[in-house]
Amino acid sequence: MKKSLLLTVFYFTILGLSSQTYFPEKNNWLTKTPSELGLNETLLSQAIEFAKTHESNQNPNLKIAHYESAFGREPFGYPVGPMKLRGPATGLIIYKGYVVGQWGEPERVDLTFSVAKSFLSTTAGLAVAEGLIKDEKDLVYPYMAPIYPYDPVHSMMNKADHLYEEDVFDLFGTEHNRKIRWDDLLRQTSDWEGSLWGKPDWADRPTGEANQWRTRPRNAPGSVYEYNDTRVNVLALALLNVWRKPLPVIIKEKIMDPIGASDTWRWTGYENSFVILDGQIMQSISGGSHWGGGMMLSAWDQARFGYLTLRNGNWDGTQLIPESWIEKSRTPTPAQPDYGLMNYS
Repeated sequence: MKKSLLLTVFYFTILGLSSQTYFPEKNNWLTKTPSELGLNETLLSQAIEFAKTHESNQNPNLKIAHYESAFGREPFGYPVGPMKLRGPATGLIIYKGYVVGQWGEPERVDLTFSVAKSFLSTTAGLAVAEGLIKDEKDLVYPYMAPIYPYDPVHSMMNKADHLYEEDVFDLFGTEHNRKIRWDDLLRQTSDWEGSLWGKPDWADRPTGEANQWRTRPRNAPGSVYEYNDTRVNVLALALLNVWRKPLPVIIKEKIMDPIGASDTWRWTGYENSFVILDGQIMQSISGGSHWGGGMMLSAWDQARFGYLTLRNGNWDGTQLIPESWIEKSRTPTPAQPDYGLMNYS
């Protein structure tokens, strides 16, 4: 499985498929020489050198890089989540379960942009497995309650001055949005309409005439693919409401701890993406780093998650992700055959 956006900007991880059943313990991933596993050491060294010399030429200060890119020139394109300096070109080469090559700083924690979508898809698959979502082909609307944003500034205002403003909002309240299924959100074919966390759906990678961005006809859910991070964040908030606890907690308990990941990874949302749920303030995470936030983790932890995926969700005999969900993640989307459930296939 490969991911969207240039993952090699931060990590270049190669995972070898074989019948090997070795699984690394926490803080201990065994290394073997290339020759021990029948690899050509010269060619491997050339591959590593190629990765080192083809590092991203964008500014390592990701705030500067953002404003020097097309993202920074989008409507409402300013970051609202944390960013951090990008580290040096870094990578791991893992073959038959063993580390056969590494470079850079694989222990360094960096933003990984759309890698977060694989984790988000996993939380959806786990929700289906636990019966929180009966079927990913279900409509999302019946699962949703009104969203109560945590906005201490607004809550201090005089209600009499805001009689006609809602205190809550409905993610799927429009006629179009009520037709959206979980599968549509996962495959980026929902054409969800609205604004979330200050980012209108039409402001993400807008195309065509500006005076038609807000008024164009909506496509039937499932019919047209569009990579859109506002809608990815809609999925993240919808899943938060189904799980009733922060998604990083789910991933830590059910995936990262069992596979021996470190305690250094972080999955964050935005400065304004907080809601009140069950009397608690919770942050809804970002499904990428388009506007900051998202998944920050090391090459070592990313490799563990990739190895779990390579093994069809099984880690040393324990099925952490249903194999059926891994298969669905690879199933082509009719409107975009090279895309599955938040993953390129």
